[in-house]
Amino acid sequence: MERAHRTARGPLQGFRIVEFAGIGPTPFAGMLLADLGADVIMIDRLADASAGYPRMALNRGKRSVALDLKSESGRALAWDLLASADALIEGFRPGVMERLGFGPEAIAQRHPKLVYGRMTGWGQTGPLAQSAGHEINYVALTGALSLAARAGATPSIPPTLIGDMGGGAMFLVTGVLAALLEAQRSGRGQVIDAAIIDGTSLLAALIHSMRGIGAWNDNPERNFFSHTSPFYEVFECADGKHVTLGAIEPQFYAELLQRLGLDDVDPSRQYDSRAWPELKARIAALIRTREREHWCRLLLATDACFAPVLDLDEAARHAHNVARGVFVEVDGKRQPAPAPRFSRTPAREPQAGPLIGEHTQAILMELGHDANAIADWRAQQACA
Repeated sequence: MERAHRTARGPLQGFRIVEFAGIGPTPFAGMLLADLGADVIMIDRLADASAGYPRMALNRGKRSVALDLKSESGRALAWDLLASADALIEGFRPGVMERLGFGPEAIAQRHPKLVYGRMTGWGQTGPLAQSAGHEINYVALTGALSLAARAGATPSIPPTLIGDMGGGAMFLVTGVLAALLEAQRSGRGQVIDAAIIDGTSLLAALIHSMRGIGAWNDNPERNFFSHTSPFYEVFECADGKHVTLGAIEPQFYAELLQRLGLDDVDPSRQYDSRAWPELKARIAALIRTREREHWCRLLLATDACFAPVLDLDEAARHAHNVARGVFVEVDGKRQPAPAPRFSRTPAREPQAGPLIGEHTQAILMELGHDANAIADWRAQQACA
């Protein structure tokens, strides 16, 4: 039986992951595993196979089978696929997989070495486990959203990055990889309960640590991270575009002052928050006198801790991102390139995501089924 794409590369080549297709962070987790060389096969809903959904970048490098998991034949084919897999990932509300007949206990009875990754917002247990929610709710409950507040302003975060992808998908991938390593030693799989509230809370470990030693101020007017200081802030330029300053360390702050021509400012008073409002207003007025490109020429690639605020198109064209190949194009559409980078087993080159059910025939034949049997199942509407 062929265990991976013939074009597979990356350190996970040879591993097979079955992804029960859904929305949110689970497809992103599957994409990361596919980028790293795993043979990620999505079980899509048969009803979606004819819906004409476009190819999705989050499904790049994966393959798709479309099955009717409510039919006996469709479930049997899913079991055949799981018998060939090393791990399963899913992102449904607690209890859904159990009702489909593919809960952890059922899996463990048939395939005790299979790693079972579960992705939810609230977690598999707890009083909110069965409640609907989205990233903004999960991040709010962890306290992390409160950290994004400016003094006197409503908290705001960029969509999906902190909760869904950071606190959710990245921890699901971490758990799956750790469990795969352990299973190679023990011969036993286990269940990973990856909850966005858990992961997002853990992302704030540095802040909790700083609070514990008195190095974090909950008052945003006295906390430079809260956009109240003159040296850690976003500033508007003469052309309406923006730049960022992040000179936290004294030596970087001193260089920033020198390059801005603020020779009369005492760098030793950097953390005297009483002086922040006046100096911040002065720096803001200075930045507004010139266009963003002027400040890039003056401050970028120095130790002043500076970067322009770029939109997504500008980011793709920036020389540093171009030099590193941070973005790629697939079928004329831009995508972020795989990360991190490996010296010996590079990630799979991004490809267009599959159409729903595109690989049903090929994968079922890999599992040992002949074309006639597959045609019968298709006629029974057990598979696409």
